[in-house]
Amino acid sequence: MVREFEGRTEQEAIDAAVAELGLERHEFEVEILEEQKGGLFGRSKLVRINVHLPGDEAPPKPKAHAAAARVQGPNYPETDFEHAVVDFVTTITEKMGFPAQIVVAYREANKIGLRLETEHANILIGRKGKNLDALQLLANVVAARFVDSEIKVVLDTEGYRGRREEQLVQLAQTVGDQVQRNRGSKLLEPMNPYERRLIHTALSDISDIGTESEGEGLYKQVRVFYRGGGGR
Repeated sequence: MVREFEGRTEQEAIDAAVAELGLERHEFEVEILEEQKGGLFGRSKLVRINVHLPGDEAPPKPKAHAAAARVQGPNYPETDFEHAVVDFVTTITEKMGFPAQIVVAYREANKIGLRLETEHANILIGRKGKNLDALQLLANVVAARFVDSEIKVVLDTEGYRGRREEQLVQLAQTVGDQVQRNRGSKLLEPMNPYERRLIHTALSDISDIGTESEGEGLYKQVRVFYRGGGGR
């Protein structure tokens, strides 16, 4: 261990080392590093103190660790593709400051569902799921770089996707009833493509009710209207 002390003289620097380190003079070696002019009437010396204590050996250099073994199991990634996507989502949530453990919720032919297990679920979901949708979009951009076939990545946490589906189906039924009674139309809040499909599907079997998407971009609005005329 190397420590530096400074004094107006060599002895003053040594005395400072003894006082601060609590050692006797014979317990360390002294090397004069350099002499500096300290003003018009004197000079100071910078003294490097090399302290050698019993057992004060440099710690061994850490050995390079091999890549961590991949954890196997139905809830863990199995392929290179799955590992790449899981690693990406894990890294991005950590960089956001809201870390999550990513596990595989399900696998389908062209789809994989990942569950984010975290104490920051509300923040990662965001208002109307927009944060979760943004993470999912990024995950799918990354996924597209690793495979030729189209495999969709679905992110979920705290069962949000299921709850949102139920809410939207109930909303579609409620609005459909209103439009039937009023024989008019109603424009719903902006939704992502998957949520819009839920609305369209929920009302597709009602002969006198129609639906159409309006707007530009990812988040569009669904208009529910009465096919018999009036109010569209």
